[in-house]
Order: sequence, then C-alpha cells, then structure tokens
Amino acid sequence: MNEPIQLQPGDRAPDFSLPASTGETVSLRDFRGEKRVVLYFYPKDNTSGCTKEACSFRDHLPAINDKDTVVLGVSPDGLPSHDKFIEKNALNFPLLSDADHAVAESYGAWGEKKMYGKSYMG
Repeated sequence: MNEPIQLQPGDRAPDFSLPASTGETVSLRDFRGEKRVVLYFYPKDNTSGCTKEACSFRDHLPAINDKDTVVLGVSPDGLPSHDKFIEKNALNFPLLSDADHAVAESYGAWGEKKMYGKSYMG
C-alpha cells in the first residue's frame, strides 16, 4: 500500500477515475477549472451513519451546487448496491465504486482502524 497523501488547504487533489452510478467513468480531472468537488468516502451503502451522511448531502445539494460545487460519494460497494441506495434515499448525486479501496487508501480514508480494543479495516 502506498502512503496516503497529506493534502493541505489549497493543494490540488490527485486525479483518479472510478465507475459511477451514472453509468459513466468519473475522473476528478473532468472538474478541474470547472467545478469544485466535495469528495466524501463512506464504508458501506445502507448503513445508518452512511445513510444520514448521504441524505444530508442530498438535502443541501442545491446550496452546494450554487457554489459551483459537485458532490461525489465513494465507497467499495458495487454499482448495483449504489443504484439501490440512490433509489431508496432519492439521492441526487453520483456514487463511485472503489471496489479495491485504492482511491480511499491513497486519500487516507481506508485502512486499519481500532475501536474498543478491536482492529478492523474500514
């Protein structure tokens, strides 16, 4: 595994390309010079915390879009799972599938975590 990047305010985020719920492949470079991007990582579709987070982005998306900004959600779930999650919660932004966690790992959003004395990947 590569060391996660350590971005500072104003740093340009590294490019990546992932399959999206829209049926396209989304690349971060597609937005450069056009839109700002809120890139958020979450561990799993249809879990309580992840659903609350996604619905909060959904509810605030008009204000976010007014700032020339788009939201992209990234999880290891496959596109069929994303499609169900979007339909169930009326999500109005793309979800990207990072099945091998490569993008999440590179951004420091996936790796070994510890809680209550137990280690797990997430």
